[in-house]
Amino acid sequence: MTAWMIVALLTLSSSIDNLGAGLAYGIRNIRIPVITNMGIALIGFIFSMAGIYFGLWLSSVLPGVLPAVLGAVFLFLIGLRIVLLAKSTNDPHVASKIGIGEAVMLGIALSANALTNGVGAGLLGFPPLGISLLAAAGSFICVWGGAVMGLRLKNIRIGSHSLGQFGTVISGVLLVVIGISIFF
Repeated sequence: MTAWMIVALLTLSSSIDNLGAGLAYGIRNIRIPVITNMGIALIGFIFSMAGIYFGLWLSSVLPGVLPAVLGAVFLFLIGLRIVLLAKSTNDPHVASKIGIGEAVMLGIALSANALTNGVGAGLLGFPPLGISLLAAAGSFICVWGGAVMGLRLKNIRIGSHSLGQFGTVISGVLLVVIGISIFF
């Protein structure tokens, strides 16, 4: 798998939960203002940078190919954990738009993937600024797009699962695929 394909999949994986969260808010007619969405993306950027720098530091102190192996295993395990623990997305309060406090909490919750993906990306030696900017852009686009789609798809359920639950599973599967592909 090429480096750019891995970067694209990491970006998608970091942001797919944001799509699910956006869907959950849109389905409930809750608006996410642009400035609030930018704040959520900024939190994702910060978490991604922190994770990548930690991963880069680890790669500088670990010998040989161990950083790449650990990065692949780390991404695989995090992805597997996400898939196994997939639950319904956040249950936002009924309101006309999301508040600042809720946006900060949502930003932190949605940035967990950016942080863990960042550690894996750092262990693999990917550039911090590029990955973090892509994670932030992906976050913004996915929250916005999810909210817009949620407004249009309010009453849709697939079996016993909500649309948001599929975003979490897809995020985890992407990480498992990235982790496995690094070995080939």
